[in-house]
Amino acid sequence: MKSMSLLIFLAVFFVLYGLVNYYILIRGLQSLPDASPLRTWYIILFIIIALSFFIGRTLENYWLNPFTVTFVWIGSFWFAAMLYLVLAVLALDILRLINSFIPFFPRFITEHYSSVKQYIALGVVSIVVILLTIGHINARQMKIKTIPISISKKSQGMDSISVAMISDIHLGTIVGKARFDSIVAKINMMHPDIVLLPGDIVDEDLGPVIKQNLGESLLSIKSRYGVFAVTGNHEYIGGVEEACAYLSAHGVNVLRDETVRINNSFYLVGREDRTMPRFTGRQRKSMGELLEGIPSEYPILLMDHQPFEVGESMENGIDLQVSGHTHHGQLWPLNYITNAVYAVSWGYRKDGNRHLYVSCGVGTWGPPVRIGNQPEIVNFRISLQ
Repeated sequence: MKSMSLLIFLAVFFVLYGLVNYYILIRGLQSLPDASPLRTWYIILFIIIALSFFIGRTLENYWLNPFTVTFVWIGSFWFAAMLYLVLAVLALDILRLINSFIPFFPRFITEHYSSVKQYIALGVVSIVVILLTIGHINARQMKIKTIPISISKKSQGMDSISVAMISDIHLGTIVGKARFDSIVAKINMMHPDIVLLPGDIVDEDLGPVIKQNLGESLLSIKSRYGVFAVTGNHEYIGGVEEACAYLSAHGVNVLRDETVRINNSFYLVGREDRTMPRFTGRQRKSMGELLEGIPSEYPILLMDHQPFEVGESMENGIDLQVSGHTHHGQLWPLNYITNAVYAVSWGYRKDGNRHLYVSCGVGTWGPPVRIGNQPEIVNFRISLQ
């Protein structure tokens, strides 16, 4: 049953991916003169670029090298380019459709239509390249967001907690050692009491993580009480047991429907990702089961990768829930979709004495590009009263 669901998903994905690429391919081809020798080269280059991500990801499972890395990078950028190219082509086709009913194109367009199409194509491609360049630069400009929070509970020996939280790192080919080391350096500058990694730590394939020895970087994270994580959907997609074993071997305490008491002062709860049933056939624990036996007078922090059903955690006495997963769309205008799907797509929400924060993430999935949001490391300054 699970295999059939996966096959259906993959079939739908590749059909849609093929149709979108075919649409862009044909509309780009129509901008070139019929007799132009560039048409053949355009088709060949387009097909290679459109397939490059899948070629690179497939080959790196057998032989990880600069050749496969290059293909993954090209294909990753193409995902973002594809979004903005299809939006541009759709907008142009809507204008053409309107013009066919209510002519409004000026004469210099209608009289030189063949040349105008080429200039428009060149302009669209140039704008997309500029957008991707700006978005790539933005994706590497991490900011530290400090959020003061007050929890009306006392704890033994602590009147404040400094928490560093980074979600959706997606360690792998795109987010490699140099990038992750810069993230770790910023965390260590904060001197946190505890570091939380609420899911999607690795980007599916563990091979690039191992080859770049990113475990060494994980071991270099400094905090008073340790580094704690939960599973995300990408850990499950790539092989959850292998990913968790690697993280555990490199200083990360992975909480899989588990709770732990920190410094005899507060509790940390870590939920399995909600995709767990799809991959294992087993259900994750309910909030009631997880919180059973935890004294309510202690501060309780929760990591849950996907910010669904956030009311459940607040109703069960969670003082602070941290989540990720959404990337806040990562690429404008996809943030409008995540805003519609999630009660909180990005940012902080307070409900009475309960607190929720959904991070847009510190890494990227797919395209190494962010437009409309900036990668973040979140520092919670929690005061206990």
